[in-house]
Amino acid sequence: MSSIELINPKAESVRRAAALQVNTTGAMGLANVVKGNLGPRGTLKMLVDGSGQIKMTKDGKVLLSEMQIQNPTAAMIARTAVAQDDQVGDGTTSVVLLVGELLKQADRYISEGVHPSVIGEGFDIAKKDALAFLDTFKRPSTLDRATLINVAHTSLATKLNAALAQQLSPAVVDAVLTIRQAAPPKDAKDQWREPIDLHMVEIMKMQHGTALETQLVRGLVLDHGARHPDMPKRVENAYILTLNVSLEYEKTEVNSGFFYSSAEQREKLVESERRFTDEKVKKIVELKNLVCDQAVNSKEKKKGFVVINQKGIDPLSLDILAKNGILALRRAKRRNMERLQLICGGTAENSVDELTPDVLGWAGLVYEQTLGEEKFTFVDEVRNPKSATLLIRGPNAHTIQQIQDALRDGLRAVKNAIEDEALVPGAGAFEVACAAHLVGVTKKNAKGRTKMGVQAFADALLIIPKTLAQNGGFDVQDVLVALQ
Repeated sequence: MSSIELINPKAESVRRAAALQVNTTGAMGLANVVKGNLGPRGTLKMLVDGSGQIKMTKDGKVLLSEMQIQNPTAAMIARTAVAQDDQVGDGTTSVVLLVGELLKQADRYISEGVHPSVIGEGFDIAKKDALAFLDTFKRPSTLDRATLINVAHTSLATKLNAALAQQLSPAVVDAVLTIRQAAPPKDAKDQWREPIDLHMVEIMKMQHGTALETQLVRGLVLDHGARHPDMPKRVENAYILTLNVSLEYEKTEVNSGFFYSSAEQREKLVESERRFTDEKVKKIVELKNLVCDQAVNSKEKKKGFVVINQKGIDPLSLDILAKNGILALRRAKRRNMERLQLICGGTAENSVDELTPDVLGWAGLVYEQTLGEEKFTFVDEVRNPKSATLLIRGPNAHTIQQIQDALRDGLRAVKNAIEDEALVPGAGAFEVACAAHLVGVTKKNAKGRTKMGVQAFADALLIIPKTLAQNGGFDVQDVLVALQ
């Protein structure tokens, strides 16, 4: 009896060959589960949780995150693949297949008497040479819009149908190019450019219409509307005031109370509380009157005014704003407040005491759209947006979630291509070329039995083109011979 079993009688303990077999079996089993997902011809998996909720996906990250994996080795591989997705945005299925095949190829040589440490040493040599070969294999690119659309399509086509991937590819590229910071002048000493922040692309879901109606909005879509029936539903030539100011009665920060002995005293207390909030609203109305009552050219549209507040606005304040023709939105998300400044200009104010026209942004059109019980507010027709919204439409939650997962991967693929300024041919091209390089060059330079580890690594790389061919309905051996 092992020592671990003395500590925990329910523990399972395996050693040497049995432990290796458990690890290899777990890795190969996980690879077989996700194998059918790889590539544009891969199949969807349907996941059903304990409560009966259904999720359909080809995304390796979603699949591995939702699965309940018992084998410890398989669970570790799944975590590695999810980390790959977090860092790069794609490649989870490929990672699982590659790890599973590496262990499978290693098991062949170990069963013939080769020590695992020898195989591991060969793997290290092959890995270093493969990374060096990747630097020579990648293709520097000017990365014009047409090339980036191909990059986006390569990612989207593995998770969506062909027609939808074709339509969404330009939208994904335009979204990334919109938020990309302008390059510094060539004569500038500091040529550093801020990295692309994909959080500035809002992904908004709208369960309405078909998936082909998914579109890029060069502006912002908010998932709520005005809270007063008399507020305008459509505002053109609109000044945008973004606030982080409470326009409602709030309790004191300390646990305090007031005592009054008559109804008159209570009325005075309520009146003073109300006056405090009304003065804030009055300053907003004064700013609106200042900018909107200015002379308007005959060709210029009538000016409108929109308030978007991160905090609350009480009904009485909403009523005052509505009477003055102001469209007001309350409790906007903090991230949307950042996006609003990038889209419309202006600055977010934490106080209404010193409001000036300089703090205002501008949008050509702000309008509200109602779908059943839900309201959406569109901030559109802006001058020079530095943020954008991908508006996902679909008939049901499954379709919308599938498109959302695909768009996130597509955005990161385009971002990586722009920042790396290089591309690698896909469809298994690198894996076949790298395997040939390892066998033809690296294996010859390796010494002794480490050649077997290099050969195992090279054979494992071929699992990617083999799986792509198999999922596409082709003969695996014929395709591989033709490629080589």
